[in-house]
Amino acid sequence: MIAADRSEVSVNESVLYVAFELGKKDWKVAMTSGFGRTPWLRTIAGGDLAAVERVINAARPRFGLAATVRVISCYEAGRDGFWIHRALWRLGVENRVVDSASLEVNRRARRTKTDRLDATKLVRMLVRVCAGDRGAWAEVRVPTVAAEAARHVSRERTALTQEQTRLRNQIGSWLATWGCRVPPPMRRQPEWWTHARDWADAPLPRAVQARLARADARLAVIAEQIATIAVEQTRLTQQADPTSARARLVQLKGVATTSASVLLDEGLVWRAFRNRREIGGLLGFAPAKYDSGESSRDQGITRAGNKRLQSVMVQLAWGWLHWQPLSALTRWYQARFSTGQRTRKVGIVALARKLLIALWRYATQGVVPAGAVLKTA
Repeated sequence: MIAADRSEVSVNESVLYVAFELGKKDWKVAMTSGFGRTPWLRTIAGGDLAAVERVINAARPRFGLAATVRVISCYEAGRDGFWIHRALWRLGVENRVVDSASLEVNRRARRTKTDRLDATKLVRMLVRVCAGDRGAWAEVRVPTVAAEAARHVSRERTALTQEQTRLRNQIGSWLATWGCRVPPPMRRQPEWWTHARDWADAPLPRAVQARLARADARLAVIAEQIATIAVEQTRLTQQADPTSARARLVQLKGVATTSASVLLDEGLVWRAFRNRREIGGLLGFAPAKYDSGESSRDQGITRAGNKRLQSVMVQLAWGWLHWQPLSALTRWYQARFSTGQRTRKVGIVALARKLLIALWRYATQGVVPAGAVLKTA
């Protein structure tokens, strides 16, 4: 992770604050030197780092700042990823990546929104944050290049698996429209569509058979790609150091290579959590209380966390009940949520949150979850 200085800025320190509103073609750059100074806005071509240097160098004398003054910038996390963050740090600019969902917005039904207004508001919020107002927004933790690249493996596998399921369901729907019995995917023989019969025991039309053939070819390609990724993930696990987080996780019953890869790629270790609340915030399985005036109610969980982590942790939680029946977490779940189908579904969310915290402690500190069983060699 790229190190960043999060120290507050003294009111007597001269600083140039820069905010970027990123667009596909153009970037709006808003600059100011502190509270009470009207921001200066410039428009540059998107991705033009030389233009970024020019506008920053032009802003220093405009605000009466020295050439060596400290420069702090920010932009909202989005489609451009983190390359801009790394490029700015290389230029000597202390950049921060902001979570867009955490920004304050005008609550009017129709509010004016332009890139210039957004850039101006963002740079003013940057001044507030640097002055000590840490609650103004939430910042994104930037991964290293290696960690960011590694995420593509597990995310590609998830996308391929979803595409595989979609195609299989679609094939079943096409067959159902002709009254065909849908053969299970594992029992389908080569060119099985030529032997399929409709409701009247007649062969399927040639156009339908051709479409099924093309879909089956796509399924074969997807299955081959999934197998290739699985082999790569298995190789990484086998070559991992016995004391590494990956090797530790797969030693737990109920945690396989695929789920361990998702947990690590999504930041179980590289995000460097400081406490369990930060982990719960990333997962998003936190209660959303509404208590205003005489109204008080529970709005459920926020669901504002990492969707991939949410999916894999719910799966791991159900598997944990099966593979770790004697663990403290399983006993806690059974004592509180063992009655009623709805109660069990609600409880599995709480178990997923507790399990992620336990897996984090095990992966980073080697603390085995209470009562958990490790796989035998």
